[in-house]
Amino acid sequence: MIPLTLAEVAGATDGRLGGGADPAALVTSVVVDSRLVRPGSLFVALPGARADGHDFAASAVAAGAVAVLAARPVDVPAVLVADPALGLVRLAGHARTLAKATVLAVTGSSGKTTTKDLLADLLGTLGPTIAPPGSFNNEIGLPLTLLRLEADTEYAALEMGARGLGHIATLCAIARPHVGLVLNVGSAHVGEYADGRAGIAAAKGELAEAASDVAVLNADDELVAGMRPRAAGRVVTFGTAPGADVRAERVEIDHAGRASFDLVAGGERHRVALALVGAHQVSNALAAAAAAWAVGMAPAAAATALAAARPRSRWRMEVTTTAGGLVVVNDAYNANPESMRAALRALADLGRAPAEPALGRADGPVTGAGRRRTWAVLGPMAELGAAADGEHAELGAFAAGLGIDRVVVVAEAARPLAAAAEAAGTRVDWVADVDAAVALLADATPGAGDVVLVKASRSYGLERVARALTEAAGSGGPGAGEAGAGAGRNAQTAEPTP
Repeated sequence: MIPLTLAEVAGATDGRLGGGADPAALVTSVVVDSRLVRPGSLFVALPGARADGHDFAASAVAAGAVAVLAARPVDVPAVLVADPALGLVRLAGHARTLAKATVLAVTGSSGKTTTKDLLADLLGTLGPTIAPPGSFNNEIGLPLTLLRLEADTEYAALEMGARGLGHIATLCAIARPHVGLVLNVGSAHVGEYADGRAGIAAAKGELAEAASDVAVLNADDELVAGMRPRAAGRVVTFGTAPGADVRAERVEIDHAGRASFDLVAGGERHRVALALVGAHQVSNALAAAAAAWAVGMAPAAAATALAAARPRSRWRMEVTTTAGGLVVVNDAYNANPESMRAALRALADLGRAPAEPALGRADGPVTGAGRRRTWAVLGPMAELGAAADGEHAELGAFAAGLGIDRVVVVAEAARPLAAAAEAAGTRVDWVADVDAAVALLADATPGAGDVVLVKASRSYGLERVARALTEAAGSGGPGAGEAGAGAGRNAQTAEPTP
C-alpha cells in the first residue's frame, strides 16, 4: 500500500477524525478482518447479519491498528464516516489515483479466477504486479486489492463478478481499468437476470465499455464477440477461431488431462504445455496471453510464462494424488452448467489415462482397456432460477454420455441430475448431504487407480468430501474434515460464495 496519513484517509473518505486519532499517523495496510490486523493497519468496521465489525474495534487497535474506519464512535482512534463500506470504496479510488499501475480486469461466467491467476503470472515477468487472492471480485474484495497498490506497482490484475446489471460498471468506476477482458457468457447466476443470458451479456459487456485502452474479447463466444461495438478502445480477440488475434492451434490433451497447443499471435507460433488440468484451460490461457500481449508482452515470453504457471487458488481443478494412488480433483469452489461440463470432460480425459498395473486392486478399479475408473461427486448448481431442474437434468445426461463410471449426487436440489444420469444407464447414488456423501464413499472405497471429481456451488460445502477422500487415503480412515475458512470477523466478506 502507498502509505497514507489518517488526515489523508479522512479527506479521501469524506470522514472526520475521532477518538484521539493522530492526523499524522501512517496507514500502511487496510483490512476488514480484525484477525488480519498488523501494526499500521486501518481496520474497516463493516456491519453485517452475523457480526458487526464495530464490536472488534478495540481488539483491532490493541493488535496494532492505527485507527478504525467506523460509522460511530468506538472509544479508540477512528475515522468516522457515514458508511464504512462506501468509505472503503472511496479510499480505494484514492489509492488508484495515486498509483501509476496499468490496471487489467477480468470478467466472465466461468474461468475468471484461473485466468486472473494466469494473467498475474504473465504480468509478473514484466514488472511488479498485484492480484487478489482467490475470488476477491466484489465491492469489498476489489477495493482491498486496489489498496495493495505500491508506488512501484506496474500492473494490477483484477477480477470482477456480477449478479446483475450495473455491478461491473460500479466496480469499474472504482478500478478505472485500462484493459478489460471478457471470457464468456454462460448460465452462472442466470436466475438473477430477468433477460437470461442476454442480461448476463449486457452485464459482462460493461467491462468492455469501461476499459479505456483495450477490450480483450473471446472470438469463440458469440455473445462476447458481439460486444465489439461496445468497446471504448481497440479490440483484441482470442480463441480457436481462425481470425482471432491470439489463437490456439494443434490442441492436444495428455494422459494427465493437461493441454498443449500452439500459441499463435503477432505472426509468431510457440508451443505451450500447460500444467493445469482440463481442456478448458486452453481458453483461459489464451485470454491471459491476449491481455498480456495487449500491454506489450512478446508472444514467446507469454508462451514461456504459461508453461511455468501453476495453480494458485484453492478448490479449482485442484488435483491431489494420494500415497495410495487415488486421484482427487477438488473443483468445489463454484459450479454452473458450463464449468460443470468442463470439469466432467477433464474427468473423462483423466479416466482415459491407463492406470499402472502396480496400482490395480483385486476388485477392479481399472475398467476396460486398462483405463482408470471415474467417479463424479456432484452437488447442486445455485442461482439458476426456473432453469435449475432442466440444467441439472441435462448435466446428468451429459455425465452419462461421457461414460463416467459412477455418479454420486448430493442434496435435494440436484435430484434431477441423479434421475437423468440413472435413466441414461450410469450407476448413480443420491445422498441428502455432505456427511452422507462422505459415509457412502467410505463404504464404496474409491482407491488406487481411480479418479474422483468433486464439484458443486460453493454454498454446498463439497470441499469437505474432497478433504475426506484425501485424508482417508493418507491415514487409512475416512473423516468429514472441516468446512472452509470463514469470512473473518465481519459478516461481509471480500471473497463471495458464488
